[in-house]
Amino acid sequence: MRRIFSAIGMIGALLFSACGTKGNAAKETDVERDSTYTTVKHPEWSRNAVIYEVNLRQYTDSGTVTAFADHLPRLRELGVDILWMMPIHPISKQDRKGTLGSYYSVADYTAFNPEFGTIDQFKEMVKKAHDNGMKVILDWVPNHSGRDNKWVTEHPDWYEKDSLGNMQGVYDWTDVYVFDYSNPEMRKGMIDAMKFWLTDVDVDGFRCDVAMEVPTDFWDEARPQLQEVKPELFMLAEASKPELQKNGFDMGYNWPMKDLFSAIAATSGQYTYKGADGKVKEFPETHATAIDKLLAEQAAEYPKDTYLMNMVTNHDLNSWEGTEFDRLGNLTNAFAVLSYTLPGMPMLYTGQETGLNRAFEFFEKDKAPQWEPRNEYFTFYQRLNGLKHSQQALAAGLEGGELVSYATENPDLYIFSREKGDSKVVVFTNLGKETAAVTFTGDKPSVDGMTNFFSTQKAEMPAELAPGEYIVLTK
Repeated sequence: MRRIFSAIGMIGALLFSACGTKGNAAKETDVERDSTYTTVKHPEWSRNAVIYEVNLRQYTDSGTVTAFADHLPRLRELGVDILWMMPIHPISKQDRKGTLGSYYSVADYTAFNPEFGTIDQFKEMVKKAHDNGMKVILDWVPNHSGRDNKWVTEHPDWYEKDSLGNMQGVYDWTDVYVFDYSNPEMRKGMIDAMKFWLTDVDVDGFRCDVAMEVPTDFWDEARPQLQEVKPELFMLAEASKPELQKNGFDMGYNWPMKDLFSAIAATSGQYTYKGADGKVKEFPETHATAIDKLLAEQAAEYPKDTYLMNMVTNHDLNSWEGTEFDRLGNLTNAFAVLSYTLPGMPMLYTGQETGLNRAFEFFEKDKAPQWEPRNEYFTFYQRLNGLKHSQQALAAGLEGGELVSYATENPDLYIFSREKGDSKVVVFTNLGKETAAVTFTGDKPSVDGMTNFFSTQKAEMPAELAPGEYIVLTK
C-alpha cells in the first residue's frame, strides 16, 4: 500500500483531495484560505531555504564577529541561506553559570556582547551576509532575562513575583527572572527591543527561545508590528506548539521528529549516549514506519502552510544530549537525508559540515572546529543543500510536493516520493540494523527517467538496502 500525506500542507504540501490526486498545486496567492490555514505570509526566499545555527562563541579561536565574518564566503559555498545567530547580547553576571555564563541570560536587549566585538562590527557582518545572499535572524530570549538586566531595576513590575513578592526563575535556570506578560508595558518594551534590531541592524527575523512559555496572544500581537518594520520577516519558534504557527511564526521545531529519529536509532542499536546517570536512555521499540504516523498527526494538528524545522543536531542536543553520532550512530547520514527531504526546512549546526564529533562547552570558551581542509561531510551537506535548492518538490509549505510513502515487508525501510510539476524526488532508506530486501506490499514508486542524485547514474530500483544506506533519485 502507499500512504499519501497531502495534508501535511502545514509543513510541506498543498492539500490535495482525499483520493490522492496528483498534479500541480496552485501558488499560494491562488489558494482560497480558510480558518485551517496559517495567516502568516512566508517570504518566498524561505521556501527552499537551509538554516544554519551559528555558535559565535565557539566558531573561531577568538570568538569574535569579525572572525566569523571571514567564514561567510565558505558558508555561501556550502549553500546556507539563513544564519541563525545564537544570542549576541551581553550576558548577566549575577548568579552566572560557569565562567562566561549562558547565552540565554540577557543583560541588555539592545546592546551587543563586547566579548564578540562591537555592534558596528555586527552590523558590518549582517551587511556582508546580505551581500553574500544570506539572511540573518537573531536568537531572542523573550521568556526571561538575566538577573542583572537593566529592566530588573528600571521596570521591576515587568517580572513575575512569587508569593513573597520576589522575582523568580523557572526550571533549574537559576540565573534568570521570568517576565510577566500580563503587563502591557512589558509587552511593548519587548516588541520595541525587537524592532531595534530590525531597524538599526537590519536583521531579518528571530528565533524565539522557549516560545511556548510566552502567551500565544503576545506573538499574535507582535508579528504584525514587526512585519510592518520588516515586510519579509522570518520567525522561528523553539516550540512544537501548533497554535503558535497560526498567526505568529513561520516555522517551529520538529522536536517530535527528532525524538522519533532517536527512538528508531535506539531500536537499531545505534543510540549510545550516556546521560548524567551514566546510563543509556531507554526507548520503546520503534521502526521507520512510525514516521508515517507522526506525519499524519502533525498534518491534523498544524495550520496548513506552516513549516517545521528538521534536524539531526543543534546547540541543545550537542551540549546536553550528545552529538548526532552518539544518538544516531551509523544511521546519521540517512537521517540527515530525511531532514532535507521530509516536509519542512533542514538545519545545520556549527561544525556539522565538518563531521564534528564532540560536544561544545556551554558556559565556557571551547576549541573551534577545524574548518579546513574540507572533508566528505562538507561535500555531503553541500550536495544536500543543492538538492533542497534545486527541487521544487522539496519546497516548504504549500509550494512543495505531496509526500507519498510506499509500504514494504520490512518496517525498517522508509521509502517515499515527493513530486511537484517537473520536479520529483524518490528517497530510499534503511533505518534498521540488518540488510533488508526491498519488497513492496502494494504500490511502488516509478523511477523511470530519474537519476541517482549522489552517483549521477541512471536510476534503478534497489533490490536491497544495507543498514544506514540511503538512495535519492531525482528528476
